[in-house]
Amino acid sequence: MQNFDFDKEKLELYIDKLTEPNILIIGDMGIDEMIYGDTERISREAPVLILRHASTKIILGQAANAAHNLATINGGKVSAIGLYGNDYYGPMLLDAFKNAGINTDFMVQDNSRPTTVKSRISGASFHSVTQQIVRIDRLATNPPSKETEDKIIENIEKAIPLHDAVILSDYNIGLLTDRIIAATVTCAKEHGKIVVADVQKDMHRYKGVYALTPNQPDSEKAAGYFIKDAATLNSAGADILKMTDAQVLLLTRGGDGMAVFEKGKQEHTDVPVFNKTNVFDVTGAGDTVVASFTLALAAGAPPKYAAIIGNIAASIVIRSFGCATTSIDEIKSSLNKMNMENYTIKA
Repeated sequence: MQNFDFDKEKLELYIDKLTEPNILIIGDMGIDEMIYGDTERISREAPVLILRHASTKIILGQAANAAHNLATINGGKVSAIGLYGNDYYGPMLLDAFKNAGINTDFMVQDNSRPTTVKSRISGASFHSVTQQIVRIDRLATNPPSKETEDKIIENIEKAIPLHDAVILSDYNIGLLTDRIIAATVTCAKEHGKIVVADVQKDMHRYKGVYALTPNQPDSEKAAGYFIKDAATLNSAGADILKMTDAQVLLLTRGGDGMAVFEKGKQEHTDVPVFNKTNVFDVTGAGDTVVASFTLALAAGAPPKYAAIIGNIAASIVIRSFGCATTSIDEIKSSLNKMNMENYTIKA
């Protein structure tokens, strides 16, 4: 492989254009409820801690975190399609979307299932840091009913012509059925829009999308073998592109960076990690990658440049705890602080 000689000025131009595209995101929307308390004592009722409640924070989670990342980068040119229940948390999810500047006109209420909520209860004592004690999940993973599925597809067909690109964000909570995936891909092709899928498993179901952004463990499961060297990496990328008939595969590899595969090209492009220090939490980093990568593609960036932008964005959010977001100003500032000559990008 040879070094990929990219143009920094061109990269900055694509970053500036991230505000332009309107993005539609379809997927498993939910919220993270962060409950914090101070430890008081052990309960007399059972050998458990008693926490005195200090605060509660509602954060957009799952596919909604990717939507939030989009909104902070492109100034709220984002619409969400997902499900929420007729329950206590439904209005919280919609309010959190609206507070983030995300359009909820295409969201669908499903009275048969709860709003997806992951409640994390954390405690701290005077002499310790805050630590998560337990997580409680409220969710249903069964597919939506035919009636609800029809409503989602109706909204997809209304929304796609109004947007420049579509993200399918699959957290395996049931929304992205075969019919919904197929309807999205068909409608997007009819209107000349790209579809990017952030998938954890069953990649074969996403046939016909423009790009996928899986991590290495999920890619290994899809390919059926471990990625151990450049040869198996190339092979896995080629097999997944063939399986899905996608044009682009952005394979995220943790500490080994990213690998970009493009249909019809024998070799992939390796993009290194741009921040190997100050890694506090990788939670939600994949959402940041798919958001920034899709925005860059929709803004006209070639896949290699879009991957670099996604990598820089991810290097910012992993410095924060929990699901975090970034902005164009932060991406540009991070780029300007880097000595890109220290990084070898191979194609």
